[in-house]
Amino acid sequence: MLIEMMKSKIHRVTVTEANLNYIGSITIDRALLRAANILEGERVWIVDNNNGERFDTYTIGGEEGSGVICLNGAAARKVQPGDVVIIIAYAQMTPEEAREFKPTVIFPDTATNRL
Repeated sequence: MLIEMMKSKIHRVTVTEANLNYIGSITIDRALLRAANILEGERVWIVDNNNGERFDTYTIGGEEGSGVICLNGAAARKVQPGDVVIIIAYAQMTPEEAREFKPTVIFPDTATNRL
């Protein structure tokens, strides 16, 4: 049996852009992706602290050091620039693996989205 556990979390970053005219996804500063151990193209859940929205999408790497957090496509309707979001990636593992696993959690500065 496999269970789903939190693998990575970017805790509280500020949405910098919402681009409705894009095919979908979330663009995240590559420095944040690397620090959080999240891959480009990986499925993530977005939790908007301002309005309670929860939805999933996939990641696209943004300019390194830019602090970009941009919701693209239909997801752009669920957030506003300035909203604070939490980005979470999950992984499937056995209960035995889960007992030993330590997730990666980062806490960027919400004013700059930098570590």
